[in-house]
Amino acid sequence: MFDGKTLLITGGTGSFGNAMLNRFVNSPIKEIRIFSRDEKKQNDMRHAFRDPRITFYIGDVRDYSSINHAMKGVDYIFHAAALKQVPSCEFYPMEAVKTNILGAENVINAAVDNRVKKLIALSTDKAVYPINAMGISKAMMEKLIMAESRTLSDSHTVLCCTRYGNVMASRGSVIPLFIDQIKGGGPITMTDPMMTRFLMSLDEAVDLVLHAFKYGKQGDIWVHKAPASTIQDLSSALMDIFDTKVNVRVIGTRHGEKLFETLVTREEMVKAEDRNKYFRIRADNRDLNYNKFLASGQTKISGLSDFNSHNTQRLSVEEIKQKLMAIEYIKNELSSASDSGKGYRE
Repeated sequence: MFDGKTLLITGGTGSFGNAMLNRFVNSPIKEIRIFSRDEKKQNDMRHAFRDPRITFYIGDVRDYSSINHAMKGVDYIFHAAALKQVPSCEFYPMEAVKTNILGAENVINAAVDNRVKKLIALSTDKAVYPINAMGISKAMMEKLIMAESRTLSDSHTVLCCTRYGNVMASRGSVIPLFIDQIKGGGPITMTDPMMTRFLMSLDEAVDLVLHAFKYGKQGDIWVHKAPASTIQDLSSALMDIFDTKVNVRVIGTRHGEKLFETLVTREEMVKAEDRNKYFRIRADNRDLNYNKFLASGQTKISGLSDFNSHNTQRLSVEEIKQKLMAIEYIKNELSSASDSGKGYRE
């Protein structure tokens, strides 16, 4: 579907943008536009890929004119630009509003105005039953997409979301932090040993996005049925991989953190379709004339559970190690440690 087409990636210099480029670099795609505020990262990416099909646009999703300009002639959009750090958004919630909500509105409106074929927006488990500013702002982004999708047909711009949990070894996540602490001799700073999080690789994240591009209908939310682990087991797996033991210091939960994360609410499970590796959550297309829906209500919700990191498949330490060792970042860290004479095993 991307042969000869133009793809725009907002926030394209981040982990997801790089993973998408790696996936598309050998494909017959016509053009990939990287849209972001960071000229340094764009320059790094330009030199790393050296592909004339990759073009770079400096701009900010908060500014409609800049994102609208970048969308001229675009076929597909992957919207990844966001403030993603929970503590940062807790201390500066209006910045989360400006980027994650108002910025998303600009991207949606520009996509519709330019008759882009399909927009896939990156959401997060923190948008489900949100308790922090980052999750609330991402939940509002989902609501904006759902609301706009109700006004559009599939022949116009198709708006969808993908929702997933922690992407392993992405920038600012716990795995690079733990590795740095292990290499430094410890201690590992752990919020709560029994806290659980979904585990998903960047490749799996890209697979989900491409699946949504191929199969997504107006207003869909696509969810990867990821396994999970406790933070304690994750740290044990990393120490095993690097063949060293360090002390662990429990520091307590940070601002806005949950004990476990949820990917699909109980309420959404009523309409969720099981698609093997994924859940498809269909759009709720009812309107404000509620009376016409009263005769067809459902009571399924009382017999359902949400899909969360406490009740999904729980990985053992050995299974976590296998999943980690498939990640290029982990291999590179082991290699650099071996080269420096630290003696970490591969």
